[in-house]
Amino acid sequence: MTQPNNGPAPRPGILDIAPYVGGEHAGHIRLASNEGALGPSPRAVEAYKAAAGELHRYPDGGSAKLRKAIAERFGLDADRVVCGAGSDELIALLIRAYAGPGDEVLYSQHGFLMYPIGAKSVGATPVQAPETNLTTDVDSLLAHVTPRTRLVFVANPNNPTGTYITADEMARLHAGLPENAILVIDAAYAEYMNHNDYSAGQELVDRFPNVVMTRTFSKIFALGSVRLGWAYCPAGIADVLNRVRGPFNVSSAAQIAGVAALEDTAFLERSRSHNIEWREWFVQQVHGLGLKTHPSVTNFVLVDFAGQTAGKDDAEAARLFLKGRGILVRQMPAYGLPSCLRVTIGTEAEMREVVQALKDFLAA
Repeated sequence: MTQPNNGPAPRPGILDIAPYVGGEHAGHIRLASNEGALGPSPRAVEAYKAAAGELHRYPDGGSAKLRKAIAERFGLDADRVVCGAGSDELIALLIRAYAGPGDEVLYSQHGFLMYPIGAKSVGATPVQAPETNLTTDVDSLLAHVTPRTRLVFVANPNNPTGTYITADEMARLHAGLPENAILVIDAAYAEYMNHNDYSAGQELVDRFPNVVMTRTFSKIFALGSVRLGWAYCPAGIADVLNRVRGPFNVSSAAQIAGVAALEDTAFLERSRSHNIEWREWFVQQVHGLGLKTHPSVTNFVLVDFAGQTAGKDDAEAARLFLKGRGILVRQMPAYGLPSCLRVTIGTEAEMREVVQALKDFLAA
């Protein structure tokens, strides 16, 4: 890629980064970004509103109340919780702190795009390990580990595939890594899980000095606009992140809303139950239309248009048809899945409208 103007040139490799493109916003049904179907907790909304009169005050730079609430909710050591402007920031900080030119950042084939973007931004080399059936393959990851591997990212459950690996498989992955490589378990969708063989990874963080678990408030807690995430780390890594993060990286409003969202457990359970019910309903309806879906344990479903007849095997044509109806879903070419569309589970009315639009597309 060439320099777009005559100004100062950035560091080598920066212009080779394809910018991350989020889900579209200009639609009346927005199912492109895996946002919580029921919106945020009413208690979080009230807490956010109440913070308006303090906008002139700097936030607590250590997010003490929020870290305490997170620790109490999940049974963690608050001193090893680090908060950030979304888990995106924490992922970027980990890469910045532990990788650079000559190093490698390893991730699963269809993993979150911010892993390779973050690697390239610091001059490190992103390394992609093939998956099996759109699922993280532990043996494949281990086969791609080299003496230059500094971080290994595993989204579990994974976006955009919706699949997961078991706690035993994650432990096996860690056991095969060198001590100087950090395993980062990106558990952004952990709250949607109800499988007994799954763990978000906190027990590995408690046992080993080279495992980090990242989480977010953007999904089931539906606080995407305030940008709030957190990491649970060994003490040494928490210390490093606190040295490289901004001094006021989490706004007061985000901290206050986050605490309130954690306290509203009834709303969390209602959101989880809604997601299970309407994800299963949507999958059944899509199968009834003759389309394939890939198994998902999250708040989205990957719909595959490959193999459709009469020219209806074009996922992009389907996306544009839905967009014409004001329905926004996510295209997947950037993730190497061009025949698929990722559809977030929304409200009952939204899911019914999406199914009808897909039916009309296939009949057109």
